[in-house]
Amino acid sequence: MQLQESGEMYLESISRLKETKGFVRAVDVCEYMGFSKPSVSRAMGLLKDGGYITVAKDGGIELTENGKAVAKKVYERHVLLTSLLKSIGVSNEVASEDACKIEHVISDETFEKLKAYFNERK
Repeated sequence: MQLQESGEMYLESISRLKETKGFVRAVDVCEYMGFSKPSVSRAMGLLKDGGYITVAKDGGIELTENGKAVAKKVYERHVLLTSLLKSIGVSNEVASEDACKIEHVISDETFEKLKAYFNERK
């Protein structure tokens, strides 16, 4: 199953929530992302069917290995792209917003080249 941008955002959000809260439920995702319960419920069903998450009987959401890999990839892109944009003078808020848009469409090849370039300059 090929994830769309929204699926990647859900996985990244679940990962961040897991790191800060330890236990993640759909209601936590609703609050964190500002989405309605029906929207989050539908997304959780799609992510579960796609093998990206599991949902326990108590409502706890866990990322599968595939889900963790996607979340890690998206988060790495977000952090690096935000840093790169800030390093050229973009404000923190705009850099983060733009990185969030770019992280989902940039090719692996281009991202790896940007990462190497940025790390050489540090």
